[in-house]
Amino acid sequence: MYRITKVLNHNAVICVEADSNRQYLILGKGAGFGKKVSERIEARPSDTLYSLSETTDRGSAVQLAASIDPLYLEIAGEVLDEAERVFHALDRKVLFPLADHIEYAVKRILNHEQISNPLTDDIRLLFHMEYKAAESVREILRKRVHVEIGDDEIGYIALHIHSAINDEKVSKAMQMAQAVRICVSAVEKACGKKIDILSLSYNRLMNHVRYMVARAMNGEQLKLNMNDYISVKFPESFQMAKENCREIEKMLKCKLDDVEIGYLAMHIERVKCDELGSENA
Repeated sequence: MYRITKVLNHNAVICVEADSNRQYLILGKGAGFGKKVSERIEARPSDTLYSLSETTDRGSAVQLAASIDPLYLEIAGEVLDEAERVFHALDRKVLFPLADHIEYAVKRILNHEQISNPLTDDIRLLFHMEYKAAESVREILRKRVHVEIGDDEIGYIALHIHSAINDEKVSKAMQMAQAVRICVSAVEKACGKKIDILSLSYNRLMNHVRYMVARAMNGEQLKLNMNDYISVKFPESFQMAKENCREIEKMLKCKLDDVEIGYLAMHIERVKCDELGSENA
């Protein structure tokens, strides 16, 4: 049994559970229709409960639930419903920062403010299924608020979905995408051309960097050291990998194992060979 402390709109109420005295947001069609403060209700099977005891990067869930337009709580809930259909299980506490982000995204769109996300292509490939789920927000926003949202904003929403699936901060997913961009930009500069992001070598490089970053964050190490061989076999790629690793360390604020240099150099060499080979074909 729950006691209503605030009716947000026809579809959302903030309430307190009678037994635990914990605060919750209840979202569901008609959940707040005709309801009043202090009224006692039961959560219906069609309703979704969100604990308000969490603290997020954007503030406490209680503060966010009270400050965000309830419409965007509903929209974020619909996006998470779509993500849940794809991934089956996710942590719904991301609702509040996601709703907050979508609300400000719409405000930016209505104010004709352009947002730039240089990592959109990398996010789309690194977190492909999350990006596909995030795209559901396009039609939702068209119907609910009559705005068109761009790919760059969807890239950020995909990071929130990834956070909900993997229980990691949005900032960590962003760092993975930034690390990929550092390496890809270096290879593009060396080759003098843009890399085909659909190529197999790009995808191998992208996935290697993704797991390299994860290893650094988790304190894991590769066992086989290939640095001596790779530094002689591919000296330019090895030097590029070394410089990239140092740059990624600064961005992550943590140390990469030196063993990583050789493996990264190997992937960089593959991309360079593929790109130069296609140029000469």
